[in-house]
Amino acid sequence: MASILDEYEDSQHTRQSAQSHGRLGSANIGITHSGFVNVRLEEEKPIFNKQRIDFTPPEKINHLAVCNNQLCMSLGKDTLLRIDLAKPDQPNQIELGRKDDSRVHKLFLDPTGSHLLISLSSCECLYLNRNTQKVRPLSRWRGHLVESVGWNKLLGSDSSTGPVLVGTSHGLIFEAEISASEGSLFNNNADQYFRQIHSLEEDGRPAPVCCIEIERGWENKFFIIATTRKRLFQFVGKVAEGTEQQGFSSIFAQNQDLLPSFQEFPVNMGYSEITFYTSKLRSSPKAFAWMMGNGVLYGQLDSVRPDSLLSDIQVWEYTPDIDLSFNKPISIVLTQFHFLLLLPDRVKAICTLNGQVVYEDVFPDKFGALRRMIKDPVGGLVWIYTEKAVFRYHIQRESRDVWQMYMGMSKFDLAKEYCRDRPECMDMVLAKEAEHCFQNKRYIESAKCYALTQNYFEEIALKFIEAKQEDALKEFLLKKLNNLKPNERTQITLLVTWLAELYLNRIGQLESDLNAVIFQETRDEFRQFLGSSKHKECLFNNRSTIYDLLASHGNVDDMVYFSVVMQDYERVISHYCQHDDFTAALEVLAKHCDEKLFYKFSPVLMQHIPKKVVDAWIQMGKRLDPKKLIPALMNYSQMGSTQQINETIRYMEFCVYELTVTEEAIHNYLLSLYAKYRPDSLLSYLEQAGTHSSEIHYDLKYALRLCAEHGYLKACVLVYKIMELYEEAVDLALKVDVDLAKSCADLPEDDEELRKKLWLKIAKHVVQEEKDVKKAMNCLSSCNLLKIEDILPFFPDFVTIDHFKEAICGSLEEYNQHIEELKQEMEEATESAKRIREDIQEMRNKYGVVDSQEKCASCDFPLLNRPFYLFLCGHMFHYDCLFQEVTPHLSVYKLSRLEELQKKLAAATQSSKSRHRAAPKDEGDTASLGKASAGTSREQVKSDIDDIIACECVYCGELMIKSIDKPFIDPDKFEEEKSSWL
Repeated sequence: MASILDEYEDSQHTRQSAQSHGRLGSANIGITHSGFVNVRLEEEKPIFNKQRIDFTPPEKINHLAVCNNQLCMSLGKDTLLRIDLAKPDQPNQIELGRKDDSRVHKLFLDPTGSHLLISLSSCECLYLNRNTQKVRPLSRWRGHLVESVGWNKLLGSDSSTGPVLVGTSHGLIFEAEISASEGSLFNNNADQYFRQIHSLEEDGRPAPVCCIEIERGWENKFFIIATTRKRLFQFVGKVAEGTEQQGFSSIFAQNQDLLPSFQEFPVNMGYSEITFYTSKLRSSPKAFAWMMGNGVLYGQLDSVRPDSLLSDIQVWEYTPDIDLSFNKPISIVLTQFHFLLLLPDRVKAICTLNGQVVYEDVFPDKFGALRRMIKDPVGGLVWIYTEKAVFRYHIQRESRDVWQMYMGMSKFDLAKEYCRDRPECMDMVLAKEAEHCFQNKRYIESAKCYALTQNYFEEIALKFIEAKQEDALKEFLLKKLNNLKPNERTQITLLVTWLAELYLNRIGQLESDLNAVIFQETRDEFRQFLGSSKHKECLFNNRSTIYDLLASHGNVDDMVYFSVVMQDYERVISHYCQHDDFTAALEVLAKHCDEKLFYKFSPVLMQHIPKKVVDAWIQMGKRLDPKKLIPALMNYSQMGSTQQINETIRYMEFCVYELTVTEEAIHNYLLSLYAKYRPDSLLSYLEQAGTHSSEIHYDLKYALRLCAEHGYLKACVLVYKIMELYEEAVDLALKVDVDLAKSCADLPEDDEELRKKLWLKIAKHVVQEEKDVKKAMNCLSSCNLLKIEDILPFFPDFVTIDHFKEAICGSLEEYNQHIEELKQEMEEATESAKRIREDIQEMRNKYGVVDSQEKCASCDFPLLNRPFYLFLCGHMFHYDCLFQEVTPHLSVYKLSRLEELQKKLAAATQSSKSRHRAAPKDEGDTASLGKASAGTSREQVKSDIDDIIACECVYCGELMIKSIDKPFIDPDKFEEEKSSWL
């Protein structure tokens, strides 16, 4: 039993010619009319692939049930074999323990594979759970021969079946529920309840319930299908939400007042069987097939229909080789497109689309008669067993040839649905659909289909041209164009040009027919074609051709639209300007904001609509360069109207005040406009422009010349002041106003001599030109640099002293006060000098104590070994150490000064040593004097050196603060220092 489910291919596969009927010939090699190569490199696997299970049963197989990969079979009289197909090497054998002659009548396995019902010929029923080894009798079921069970797919679980329906051989329908739990001490029954809720009859007598099925539809709607030998019953009803656990009795109660809906056929072969097809697990079934005496009734299930669940029903009548007297069908299984019919010695597969037998498999006699056929709804496999053997069928790519059948039935949408992954088949379907539509004069639909095929382009185009169907031809070309790849540039160019010609012809026809609605629709469609982003590159590269086509048809409006689409705004604006539609031209300019086009067309537009043009310029803001607009502005400011001049000034003011343009040409041009047309604004502009030359953006000399030419003296004075030509400013201001001259005279604040000179000019002008003594005296009060004695020479001799009495007295008082201030400053200076001398003397007497253990702060060697410095902060350095620390931080000047002092010190030291030698006695006094002089010089040099290197502590003073941003290692010596560490 270890290899119970090891699979092997049975050597005998009887494949009839019906299986390959209608398929593409596998031996045909060549290029079809569509351009596809029709060739099969290897033989396709059959749809129904039979495999025999390598299993020899120890006893005869009575019954077999499979669901959810759980297989259960009844062997002999009393043996039950269970196999988990996921673990085929671990079979489980259970003895039923029956001592009477009863045999297993039928096995029923629920969709989860957890609950197994065993119907016995003695009208008893047993229950076995997947997780237990114990077979439990169902006492409430005794006395009924169970023929069918309708499982509850909604509430069924591993531990409970939920409410289920049970059909018996006497036409009774019971509702029951089975629990896998052991129960209590007083109630150990697996069956929770078992009650009759309905009964079925045929010809006035009870009839066995051959099959029963429960399904749930939309909106909590349940439908129950039950079959007898000749009848198919339907029960439909709603179960209140939350009451599903209460069972299905309410559904049958809802149908009590009405006759049950059923289908009936006259022939009775003693039993019937119904099977369902479900596309997805745990979804409602989509189709059914009912095997009965007259044949097979099959169709679709539609739970939405109010009258019947069955729709699109057909009856497949048994073929002549099926004789109900000795060759009756045994079982039926429904797949997506076929139903399999089990006969005593063979299996037939019938296509549900056309009713044709597409497969027939004859079983050898050595295996015995076929007993039954079952389909696992979860795994999808079909199982067939005899008394001696078990077979199973793999159904592979069942829909491979369905497209041909749908195509033959003219159901092209369904045909395309089932050949999406086979382009050669899709092409055949599309070509067939296109031809079908063309023959039925549905030319637009035909064109759409032809465009998706690989048929020859020229043939299809000529076909529509001969039929004089330009709209269909256009649709065909559009679809073809959309299907082309970007690298197929030649084909794209051809189609785009052809389509443009077709559109223009059509627009011309409609315009002459005066059909406004269709004309506008066609024009909109054409413009949509021109504006297509997908073909923009092709249209752009061939825009000259499109322009020629548009021009040849005289279609100006669409030419303008195409120019806009191609962003050829220059052509659009030129068109509007040629037709004197300057406003439209400006709108295009303003909308697309192309600076180059503004520079090109602004002169023309400024001539006709200056205000709107300037508004557009202002709207553009900084995107326009005002310098490039000056030529047009200067042209029309010289020969234009007042409006053009005013608009020119408005834009220049916008550039200066809003955009804060600093370019000299703009400011100079605005100055010239003010000087020529708005003198009132000239002075205010000059004042706002600034009073310092660094703030000025116009040319001062040009401004001075401009103001002088037009005689604007105040403006000239202002320019002179900015140029710091104060004498010229005062001279010119005196011609205008003395107060203006006074304001100019005070400007050179740092040059008192010049200020005095300017004020003397003003005083001289007041005395000699205006002969006003009081004004002259006011000049004295306005400028503190002038004294009465400075302006007295300007007065004539006949003037009396009475006019100057107060001024002279005031001047004398100022002199006396100044003398007293000088005396006080001298006394304060004497006192300060005395205090400084005392501080110097006190500093000379300061000292510090140095221990013998003290060390140099730089070299860390004992301090007293060599000359050293002691600073007030406490740091102590050797002379040479301090010298090395300070010199890198000295400026070039101080370094050169230090070298010079060192040379002097060395020279002084050498001369001092030479004087230590013996000297003549008569020269003794002279040598002593020279020694004193040399000592004084050397001490001075030392003092100067100390001032440079010891003026402050190198660690606490200003040198350390200045060196905070310098690296610890000199960048020039970094690599050397780095290598020394390696």
